[in-house]
Amino acid sequence: MNTGWILAAGAVAAAAAVGYQRNLRQPILNWGATDDEVAATLPGDELLPDPDGVSTRAITILARPEYVYPWLAQMGPTPRGGAYTYDWIENLLGLHMHSTDVVLDEFQHPQIGDEIGLGPNKMRVEIAEQNHAFATRSADGNWVWAFTLIDRHDGTTRLISRNRFRLPRLIDRIGMLPMEPGSLIMEHKMLHGIRDRAETLAGTGSHVT
Repeated sequence: MNTGWILAAGAVAAAAAVGYQRNLRQPILNWGATDDEVAATLPGDELLPDPDGVSTRAITILARPEYVYPWLAQMGPTPRGGAYTYDWIENLLGLHMHSTDVVLDEFQHPQIGDEIGLGPNKMRVEIAEQNHAFATRSADGNWVWAFTLIDRHDGTTRLISRNRFRLPRLIDRIGMLPMEPGSLIMEHKMLHGIRDRAETLAGTGSHVT
């Protein structure tokens, strides 16, 4: 490939990156969330101050928080409840996820300090406030994944998922850009999976206390 083609390819790649940053990145990072939710300080933010990146995604669930929290409390690889997303993709990465449609009583009372393995990542439970908030932080401190449940007092819940991450190396920052659209695909499926399970659970009238 001659120098002209290399320069042209570089220019196209740079233009695509700029276009993504300006037009697509924020809708991808903040799918489903209102401007107020994106700007809000939420439980778990204090666990990773001054992050290099933040995503805030949200969904409305037609069920009270007590029907939503059980699915968060038990998330994780087998024997936990899975991630309610595309298991086959998760398992291609060796994560051993098998999403269940039932509440697993033995995982309903997570404690601060509990570890949940996500492949090479060891996530430590940092917040476990029943029916309100659940957050984990990676062993290296570079990733915090937090869920907030907002009781809207009309029988519905806003479930907000926030990822905060630190990218200490240039290669990490470059590698994150193509991962962001993929993360939306997985998290979109996860949020809908939690919604459907919570609404079904609410329909049965049973929940964990």
